[in-house]
Amino acid sequence: MTSSVLFSSATRHGRRVGTRTVVLHLHDEPESAGAAVGEREPQVGLVVSKAVGNAVTRNRVKRRLRHLASERLARLPRAAALVVRALPAAADAPYAQLGADFDTALRRLERRSSGSRVSTP
Repeated sequence: MTSSVLFSSATRHGRRVGTRTVVLHLHDEPESAGAAVGEREPQVGLVVSKAVGNAVTRNRVKRRLRHLASERLARLPRAAALVVRALPAAADAPYAQLGADFDTALRRLERRSSGSRVSTP
């Protein structure tokens, strides 16, 4: 996700769920950024602040979160905007823990959504 409009839309108007290592913001129907909303694939943006660690640590966390998000992209509704915000605990968490926290947050989003718009595998 590269549009600041989509980032703002997801963080301000979307549903938010947090775990020990990540916070997910999901907005199912963000404003269109170019293509028609129904035609656009889900988009994911990452927020990894300096509170997570130095540049090496932040980049490692970003690579891990990017991979986790790409594996779960099919579970998101079409045209959804998902913002994944790493918490400082993500720096020391093993990959398996990040994945478990990501899945837990997605399941919580599913329960909060109307009509079960986030599908489970």
